Amino acid sequence: MEIRTSLFGEQIIDPNTVITFPQGIPGFEDKTAYKLFHQDGNEIIYWLQSLDDEDLGFSVADPAHFNINYLFVLTDEEEQLLKLSDINDLAFLLILQKNENDGQQPMIKGTLSSPLVINTKTRLGIQKILPRIEQSITLIEQNPNISVTEV
Repeated sequence: MEIRTSLFGEQIIDPNTVITFPQGIPGFEDKTAYKLFHQDGNEIIYWLQSLDDEDLGFSVADPAHFNINYLFVLTDEEEQLLKLSDINDLAFLLILQKNENDGQQPMIKGTLSSPLVINTKTRLGIQKILPRIEQSITLIEQNPNISVTEV
């Protein structure tokens, strides 16, 4: 399958790798088909490219890279939409955005309260809107055999 994107130009993709958001992504409900691309040399940021609009793409990342772990319940409707049979088939992504502050270097921040939830088996996804997020910090006992270097 051949696609055209503003960011990557023409690409040939395997149709079996397309991720479908049956209800779209909020704000882009009519755009349901996407392809996930990985940028060479960048282990954190991926690109979720719309196959319905060559100009629409999202930079996304695995929340685990930012030490973010989600614990929430999917509704029966969400599980049916994802055709979920095994919770271990779920993957989570954060949509990232650049935040320009007073001419300083842009910071990348994620939409923590609305992760993308993707069933990796069925390649179906939703954006889960969480009404509130609770933060928890786990303190780890310092081990004298482990050293930490500031970068």
